[in-house]
Amino acid sequence: MGRSSLPDFPWDVLAPLADLARGHADGAIDLSVGTPVDPTPELVQQALSASSNAPGYPTAAGRPETREACARWMNRVLGVDVPATAIVPAIGSKEMVAGLPRLLGLEPGARVVIPSIAYPTYAVGAALAGCEIVVTDTPEDVPDASLIWLNSPSNPTGSVLSVQRAAKIVAWARTTGATVVSDECYIELGWDAEPVSLLHPSISGGSHDQLLVLHSLSKRSNLAGYRFGFLAGDENLVSEILLVRKHSGMMVPTPIQAAAVAALDDDAHVAIQKGVYRRRREVLSRALLGAGFRIDHSQAGLYLWITRDEPCWETVRWFAERGVIVTPGDFYGVLGERHVRVALTATDEQVGAVPSRLA
Repeated sequence: MGRSSLPDFPWDVLAPLADLARGHADGAIDLSVGTPVDPTPELVQQALSASSNAPGYPTAAGRPETREACARWMNRVLGVDVPATAIVPAIGSKEMVAGLPRLLGLEPGARVVIPSIAYPTYAVGAALAGCEIVVTDTPEDVPDASLIWLNSPSNPTGSVLSVQRAAKIVAWARTTGATVVSDECYIELGWDAEPVSLLHPSISGGSHDQLLVLHSLSKRSNLAGYRFGFLAGDENLVSEILLVRKHSGMMVPTPIQAAAVAALDDDAHVAIQKGVYRRRREVLSRALLGAGFRIDHSQAGLYLWITRDEPCWETVRWFAERGVIVTPGDFYGVLGERHVRVALTATDEQVGAVPSRLA
């Protein structure tokens, strides 16, 4: 497909109102993008430094110890057993989302199902592969689907897919041959609900056939600048994906892999960071409710999905006039046109200043 077929990059569209917010006398508080602002854990920095002498090429498959650390984490934290050979590291999760339809060898015109309110890169990846995009929360209505994207916890809404619903989708997909991929990058950030992985036996039935999950260290470990994620699941599909990545030279740098192992093997820093986000979430929730907003879904993840039943761009401007940058809901689909997304990723000082700005 040509570049002209791609949508405008969302954050470029938001730029004018972001500039308005930056004109606030006390500066802007950015609650839009959701990029971590807290320090990368010291143990991760040390692992990166200790592995900085890396003169040789890494492999697309990643080091055995990297894949084994991913497998250990999935078993310990998610209750999922995946062999290391069914895991492939990625240069951050976004490149895998954008490239997956091509990595899976989908033909132009193949149907890719994405949620009605969804991370835009699912659609971009399908478009780059020349696939047909079908927007629906009931993939059972698309009998000829090739790829079905799930996202739990959801970005942007923070909703969590129930075990029963996910299991039903899996059972249906197996009757049609569709591949189900779950983006689980926020799975450790449950607040009012406990997210369950697509690969958990309660959903998968103990088989990972036709199932893939995607994970990231960006949010849980403040590793967004390192760019590390991984894909796991159906070993045959992972092998096909790995073959393409070998030919394409898609390799995670060796020092980044060492840092990822340190992050995956340590649960303490994750618990600390989750506590930080919990406190920020409470401050922002009180401020938003006090300003007349309703918080919908938001059971998990790094965002609050809010509305006061007006067009989202009016809400974005209202925030910008108070020096706060938020994300319009229509970035994520037409059903988001009366919501905005508020990220928890600002410093404690900035979050503490939000209530007075909204009062």
